[in-house]
Amino acid sequence: MSVKIAVPKGHLEEQTVELLQNAGIGVTSRNERQLFVRTSDPEIELVFVRAEDIPDFVAKGATDLGITGYDIMCESGGDVIELLDLSYGFTRMVVASREESDIKSLRKIKAGARIATEFPNITKRYFAEKGIKIELVRLTGAAEIAPLIGVADLIVDVTSTGTTLRAHGLRVITTILESSARLIANKQSLQKKRAKIDDIVTAMNSVVRARGKKLMVMNVPEAKLEEIKRLMPGMAGPTVSRVESTKPMLSVQAVVDEAEVYKLVKLVKRAGARDVLVLPIERVLP
Repeated sequence: MSVKIAVPKGHLEEQTVELLQNAGIGVTSRNERQLFVRTSDPEIELVFVRAEDIPDFVAKGATDLGITGYDIMCESGGDVIELLDLSYGFTRMVVASREESDIKSLRKIKAGARIATEFPNITKRYFAEKGIKIELVRLTGAAEIAPLIGVADLIVDVTSTGTTLRAHGLRVITTILESSARLIANKQSLQKKRAKIDDIVTAMNSVVRARGKKLMVMNVPEAKLEEIKRLMPGMAGPTVSRVESTKPMLSVQAVVDEAEVYKLVKLVKRAGARDVLVLPIERVLP
């Protein structure tokens, strides 16, 4: 039973295609104008569309699955099921005011304040929950210029580093939500195509779990094993096997965080480890 996956065009596209490739769902061939694309799995087809349209496509069953930002999913309000946080495309949705403005916190926002945004649904819900009455100014982009030209007092917009906001003389006064790319599903598709969708989720999740992990392999004198084991806990403890050698020697391997590799290499070498290898990990299956 075939599955259609909506893939976002734009800033999430490259990382999404890379994720699919690493998960074994690689694009077989595609030109820039091609919307429907076959994959290395004949039962999976990709549809390249705007990220903003994906929650609606999935909710209506035009595609079975979709990858889009959490912020876009929340703004849409579509009846979809979130299956997986893909852990890329990180942004924050924030409330920002002009640097010279007296509005430095939510408490300073007066009733009737004009707020410009391309996320009207999230904005209305957020300020309603805070008990603050606002005047909504709907924009389709470039919200950061609204306070500068007198269209709004504040903006609600997404940012990754804050550089664009600062460049326009704006400061963040609070964060509404944090976003990343998510895999979402149509409810009916999840019932009818559960087995295939579960396979896709497992494949994608294995790539997500492998990010930031390395496999360390080393030879260790048998007398040093306990000391090395204390240094190398791994995901479920290190794997130990015997090495055929003239002296008692063991092979120890463990999956470790990439950020810890530099420190661990030094520690295990001092503890007597030899022939230390650090290898990349493409996928981790629980």
